[in-house]
Amino acid sequence: METMATTCHSLDRFHHINGDTFERQYKEVLSGYRQWRELSHADEWLIFPENVGKRLCIDETSMSNGELYTIVTNPERNAGRGTLVAIIEGVASENIIKTLQLIPEDRRNIVEEVTMDLSNSMHLIVRRCFRNAKRTIDRFHVQKLACDALQEMRIAHRWDAIQADTDAREEAKIAGVEYKPEIMDNGDTRKQLLARSRHLLFKSPDKWTPAQKKRAGILFMLYPDIKEAYSLSHSLRMIYNSNSKKDAARLSLARWYNKVDIAGFKSFNVIAATIYEHYEEVLNFFNNRSTNAFAESFNAKIKQFRAMLRGISDLKFFFFRLAKLYA
Repeated sequence: METMATTCHSLDRFHHINGDTFERQYKEVLSGYRQWRELSHADEWLIFPENVGKRLCIDETSMSNGELYTIVTNPERNAGRGTLVAIIEGVASENIIKTLQLIPEDRRNIVEEVTMDLSNSMHLIVRRCFRNAKRTIDRFHVQKLACDALQEMRIAHRWDAIQADTDAREEAKIAGVEYKPEIMDNGDTRKQLLARSRHLLFKSPDKWTPAQKKRAGILFMLYPDIKEAYSLSHSLRMIYNSNSKKDAARLSLARWYNKVDIAGFKSFNVIAATIYEHYEEVLNFFNNRSTNAFAESFNAKIKQFRAMLRGISDLKFFFFRLAKLYA
């Protein structure tokens, strides 16, 4: 009975520990943070050579106050221990290269593929640091360029519709007559049609709802340039979905270039030129169908962890805890 009373007393004392006090004790004493060998440079760079694998992802993310960091991860570790290869302050290629070259060359030479976005600096980093690796551009970054170009056309038409509606209202007011906007068969005005078409333009026609099919039919009838741009965007998506061989994808992409050239849309010509600049890296996707989705997912985990901590008050301690979880 005496032992039970002592235990209950100890538990009672534990329940009365101040949360802030316990947090300080964890940071300063229990965690081993102050003895961490990377502490002096943790907010500038962290590397974990033992986590390098045959496949890597490289991306950038914002930590706090808009500060950008370059992160290298190993997707084969499935976001568990051993996932984190490097966190380096900034996105300047020369600084990133200098830091990654601290990883022994024999470790860097085992990398066979690195997935990335369209950033030229990322390409330089991978080319200099992982010489044996094929560089693969993430398909979703390529598709996003086409989707953005399509949405820009829709938005431009929407502004024109807003301006036309405003002018018509003013003219009706001056003439002393009731203003009645044009109503489409589905009940949309032109402004509403263009606003409500946003989501359907991201989707394949087979995934449209009946209401979206009707709206798309009206939209494409009134704005044939949007219809043609949607066709270009969808065709690019289908190249990724339908081709399993690199040579077949190369041929499909060449045909897509011809369609872009015939259409004559400036924004799509810019996209075609961007893809052409990174042609082989874009086609490398069809070797293993590798994407940079893991890097995006890992960035989301970091943001979630940051939100759980209600922000970052001590960046070095944040990286210490991140390393404990993922390195």
